[in-house]
Amino acid sequence: MTIADRVRNLAWGEIEASLSEFGYARTGALLTADECASLAGLYDDDRRFRSRIDMARYRFGVGDYKYFDYPLPEIVEQLRVETYPRFAPIANRWMEATGSEERFPQDLEAFHKRCRAAGQTKPTPLLLHYEAGGYNCLHQDLYGDLAFPLQLVCFLSRPNADYTGGEFLLVEQRPRAQSVGEAVLPEQGEAIVFTTRYRPVKGSRGYYRVNMKHGVSRVKSGTRYTLGVIYHEAK
Repeated sequence: MTIADRVRNLAWGEIEASLSEFGYARTGALLTADECASLAGLYDDDRRFRSRIDMARYRFGVGDYKYFDYPLPEIVEQLRVETYPRFAPIANRWMEATGSEERFPQDLEAFHKRCRAAGQTKPTPLLLHYEAGGYNCLHQDLYGDLAFPLQLVCFLSRPNADYTGGEFLLVEQRPRAQSVGEAVLPEQGEAIVFTTRYRPVKGSRGYYRVNMKHGVSRVKSGTRYTLGVIYHEAK
């Protein structure tokens, strides 16, 4: 089954409902074990990447990640191209709910034309790598004025086999209330779609924005790889 077929067969109604209620949704199995191993195996091939970030150097956490260069690996390109048209209508409904006039085109290339016009030309899909003791501080992946409201993370390593600990963290910063956190430990090949910045929440006076950040808890043992699929480009 192709990635296009797998994306088409996802439970999109349930995904949107979970995004609206929690700011994230699990897709279930999206990549095969062989595809996960193939992607993780690219990490040592510097020819595939445009830059490497040492998290400790910038106080982002402990670990490192690399941004792919164009052309993207076929699997990454397919994931990006096939999922974006599913996310764009959700993103537009969120914009409408919050009173924003911004709308996103149905086609990824049309969106990337907007990115280029805003000076954002660098690809943002990335591979993240953690060893024991590694973690990622809470953050948002914003690379310029233009940002797509949703993004995807695919889990390439096997929890409790390749690594322990290393839960994916999401923290919702509610206005005038305590923050709410979630810790998720997906299986190899699963993906999580989550909000890049905020989700709309219906209140007594209409919708308001609830901010969300994401990160990774400390890896206790082993090696953990993930693929981040971000739709807006970077300056």
